Amino acid sequence: MSPAEPFPLYFPGDARRPFSSEIATRRFAKVAQLEEGGRVLELGCGSSGLASVVLAQEFGCSVVAADADETLLIHMRDRVRSLGLDGRVEVRRVDLRKPAFREGEFDAILCQGRIFLALADAMGTFRPLLAHNGRLGLTYPVRVGRVTPRAVLDFWERRLGASLLLPRELLQHLAQAGFEPESVESLQDSELDALYKELEPHLAKAPAEQATWLREEIALHRENGKATASYAFAVGRRREPGEKPPAARDRG
Repeated sequence: MSPAEPFPLYFPGDARRPFSSEIATRRFAKVAQLEEGGRVLELGCGSSGLASVVLAQEFGCSVVAADADETLLIHMRDRVRSLGLDGRVEVRRVDLRKPAFREGEFDAILCQGRIFLALADAMGTFRPLLAHNGRLGLTYPVRVGRVTPRAVLDFWERRLGASLLLPRELLQHLAQAGFEPESVESLQDSELDALYKELEPHLAKAPAEQATWLREEIALHRENGKATASYAFAVGRRREPGEKPPAARDRG
């Protein structure tokens, strides 16, 4: 697998990705408490950089829209210019596995629908780039429902090199990596059905190995008739060593 190729989750070309909608981006911004002038890194922005545009236009953030594919970034730069966002959105080519930014440079890092590193490596790579109280929002596969068929579990273990997690286990991994877990959501059956339907026409453009993985993933989903594995989007706040846990909420 080439260094520039996303691992282990790839969505070809302009195919829609999980949690890449304007609504999902606004939810992230509110959970992350982003304000005017907040510094945000969108990793894997693609050619549209929708999240970067929303965060710059609606929340007044200063955004770095980053990807490894220069062809995609050409289109993104054109979009930024056409929207008059040159001063708010910087489009930059980076190594998605080793993004070269300063420690504490960002108030938030957002990875919607693409995964570039194994989970523990991703959290360890991104955490130092966040400022105090900075938020990380990332996508990761999870198992859902009461029973997950063995074929589904085996498929994802082969693909990820690790067991498929429950959403609450994903939050536990965030906590172990130095984050305070704040939220997690997963795609429902209808959302996953729509995602796969829109993805299929793009498979012909995908690298052969990735297209094979995606076809098997889609086939397993349809064989089961409902989602037993899905995608989750989790948000965590950078927590400092020795920091006291958050105060219990008054339920009175």
